[in-house]
Amino acid sequence: MMCGSKKKMFFIGMLVIQTMLFAQGNKSNSFDTYLKNFDYHARKNMKISTEEMLKLVLQNKAVVIDIRFKEEYEAWHMGFAKNIPLNELPNSLDKLEKEKLIITACPHNDRANIARLYLMLKGYRVKYLKDGLLSVAEYLRGDKAKNFIKEKNEYK
Repeated sequence: MMCGSKKKMFFIGMLVIQTMLFAQGNKSNSFDTYLKNFDYHARKNMKISTEEMLKLVLQNKAVVIDIRFKEEYEAWHMGFAKNIPLNELPNSLDKLEKEKLIITACPHNDRANIARLYLMLKGYRVKYLKDGLLSVAEYLRGDKAKNFIKEKNEYK
């Protein structure tokens, strides 16, 4: 269950996206279509787990976009993620690779889901990290971290 501040952030994000779509005129039709076609498959397909994400990163099939503010990223981050803050995303689309799956991430997943929806509406193949960056940090401990870095270096 979402706490009050997460709910507020989610609804503000959805309002921002709706406003952007409304301002773009007929683009809202694509959001309408997305909502009308939303089903259990779409719900499952919009998110990815830590283990699935790490596997795709190792295979060079996905890129992780950490959408937190620069200060948050500077304080701590995953070495394999690229930082593009959510509020800079509209002006940074040229930094994204369309041929790879884009995985948006933040500590919990609220901003990551806003970014996912925005990028999906822009035509990118995208998922959000459902268990968040804090879960990645917890997962990549000890031998798992060592093995991940070893495999990552082997794929280079």
